[in-house]
Amino acid sequence: MLLRLERIIDTTVDKIGNFNAIIMIALMLNVCYDVIMRYFFHNSKIAFQELEWHLFSFVILIGIAYTLKEDAHVRVDVLFEHFKPKTKAVINIIGSILFIIPFSLLIIYGGYLYAYEAYSISEISQDPGGLSHRWIVKSLIATSFVLLIFATVGFIIRNINVFLNIEQPTEHHADDNIL
Repeated sequence: MLLRLERIIDTTVDKIGNFNAIIMIALMLNVCYDVIMRYFFHNSKIAFQELEWHLFSFVILIGIAYTLKEDAHVRVDVLFEHFKPKTKAVINIIGSILFIIPFSLLIIYGGYLYAYEAYSISEISQDPGGLSHRWIVKSLIATSFVLLIFATVGFIIRNINVFLNIEQPTEHHADDNIL
């Protein structure tokens, strides 16, 4: 049952990661369009510049959950890399419960208040020609940490499965993440 639940969570987070890749393409196209318009036609729109940081925020914030699922987050492996898989699993479980989940809950609460305030005052860009509905990008903060908690549940289950020898640990090497 744990293995099935882990697969469901991982599949969902993979779909979120794939959607995030599409947003990354939209970000690149937006930046290219803005650069071409600015430097070749001397016609740049503030809305496109703001859309760049909105899309960039989306890619970074929503990508947090996928990064955890892929076990590609930043970690100091000086001691951790020498531990046995069961010890690593216990450390991951305890770290997730003690650090990721409480920190995420705190950010969700603060992010919700931040987005709600922007929504309640109908916050818009201060620049003429900028984007309206600033609450949308601000709501990404809370949303991304809800997704992180979801991915953390899958991460905890994966580590429980490793601890119980239901699943083999996945080994990640530093060279795996080099383009």
